Amino acid sequence: MDTRQKELDKIEIVMASPDFWKKEQAERSGLGQQRAVFKNQINSWKELNQRAEDAEMLAQLSIEEDDGDTLKEVAKDVTVLEKQIADVERQLLLGDPNDIRNAIISINSGAGGTESQDWVEMLFRMYSRWCEEKAMKMEILDHLPGEEAGIKNITFSVEGSYAFGYLKSEHGIHRMVRISPFDASGRRHTSFASVSVYPELPTDIKIEIDEKDIRIDIFRSSGPGGQHVNKTSSAVRITHFPTGIVVQCQNEKSQHRNRDTAFKILKARIYSLEQEKLEKKKHDLHHNQKEIAWGSQIRSYVFNPYRLVKDHRTGVEIGDVDSVMNGSLDTFMDSYLRSRKPELLIKKAASS
Repeated sequence: MDTRQKELDKIEIVMASPDFWKKEQAERSGLGQQRAVFKNQINSWKELNQRAEDAEMLAQLSIEEDDGDTLKEVAKDVTVLEKQIADVERQLLLGDPNDIRNAIISINSGAGGTESQDWVEMLFRMYSRWCEEKAMKMEILDHLPGEEAGIKNITFSVEGSYAFGYLKSEHGIHRMVRISPFDASGRRHTSFASVSVYPELPTDIKIEIDEKDIRIDIFRSSGPGGQHVNKTSSAVRITHFPTGIVVQCQNEKSQHRNRDTAFKILKARIYSLEQEKLEKKKHDLHHNQKEIAWGSQIRSYVFNPYRLVKDHRTGVEIGDVDSVMNGSLDTFMDSYLRSRKPELLIKKAASS
């Protein structure tokens, strides 16, 4: 926490300087946001430290007075404290400026038809449970259901402190192995789904998109079996020629709202792509392009012939598959962030 205090001191010196107001609005806004984050982290740490000291004193008194009931209450408080301290420690691993932002997540089914589409729905449910546990707000931006079951693809936003910082560990290919409930022969199937995670851009970051670089298609929103959700053409698809990025939104009945949402997603993806290009030049964030290539899974979820979830980047394994599918992702997120800590230290040293 001493490092955070030093960083906060540096920011406050800059913000107190008369030249601060000569800086660009985006830079001023970014420094103000960082200052608020660091102050919140420092205050949280001081509060938790005080509560830990109080719990220790109360535990000692309970032992001396042989007060078992109070000691049990202290034990419950310590369990809660340990979890809260772990959350603060995890935040200290989030050093990228984008980490504090909200996240935009897209999950797309791979080859495998209904089985793969069911896997997308399972992953979406997993992230929904994680968001509920973290008190983060989710909003579906685009949703295309499968023809028989599951979801072909879905895009949603996650709003909350450090949403992108935590969820960026989920970016990549997720592989599932199980006995398919859709196979009458009861055979084991392997399914893939891609999870793409982007930081949601604040209003002070402008991404200019030239009209000649895009094509906007308007079509009817459709559901299972090709049935029309709307009688009017309200769904929007935007193709960005320079990058090859294609986004679409059909979740709203209003064409205008779908268009705005599609542009929001497009800008986030263009921004993320440019950031990745810069990081690749520095040999930082993405060492190997295969990390996000189709078939190069970051994590495997095996339901049969044994039960195991394994993260291939960090080697972390969890046998309680049901717990993971119910949103218990912190162990994977922690190990991913800790594996990247040396990179963050190198990045900070290079920029200082």
